[in-house]
Amino acid sequence: MKLIDSSIGRKILMALSGLFLVVFLTQHFLINITSVFSENIFNMISHFMGTNPIVQFILQPILIFGVIFHFIMGFYLEIINRTSRGKNYSRYVGKDNSSWISRNMIISGGVVLSFLFLHFYDFWVPEMNYKYIEFLPNDPDRYYEELIHKFESPVRTSFYSLSFIFLALHLLHGFSSSLKTVGVNSRYYNLLKSFTLIFSIAIPFGFIFIAIFHNLMH
Repeated sequence: MKLIDSSIGRKILMALSGLFLVVFLTQHFLINITSVFSENIFNMISHFMGTNPIVQFILQPILIFGVIFHFIMGFYLEIINRTSRGKNYSRYVGKDNSSWISRNMIISGGVVLSFLFLHFYDFWVPEMNYKYIEFLPNDPDRYYEELIHKFESPVRTSFYSLSFIFLALHLLHGFSSSLKTVGVNSRYYNLLKSFTLIFSIAIPFGFIFIAIFHNLMH
């Protein structure tokens, strides 16, 4: 039986895609936080990421596929779960069996998805236009100015911040749940769960700090 044809297989694929996106999220944060400390370092790393052919033509398409797959699979599993709960309504009492966060992953995921659309519109679309449509001259120092320009708007900064709060909620359940789904049930699971708790709060609020910092400082 194909992995995606079974309930367990779909959950495993969902977990693996989520863990892959956690890796990307970490890498994205480590790059963006340099903008707080050094304009030159941020420009240098961003220029490397924006011109490296492996990143642009291999890793970037994989990332886009991973994002699309994770959210489509998430919505698909949510539909299946809701249908199943409807058939067994008399036996199901959500608040007694799970936390609010786990029952509303579709809500937090939907907010994060809307943020990703804005993020693509703000950064990825202009980048593609700059390099592959208008073919503008290569400027390795443009990235910092483009970043801080986006956070001049209090409305955009507020939406970014709200989205990362929902991302934190999504990660609080999703990260540890994904590890458990792929079989991390060893004696180190409690330690890893503590790590996922810290990660799920620190990284999203780190992004919020970056957005507010550039909004207030420029």
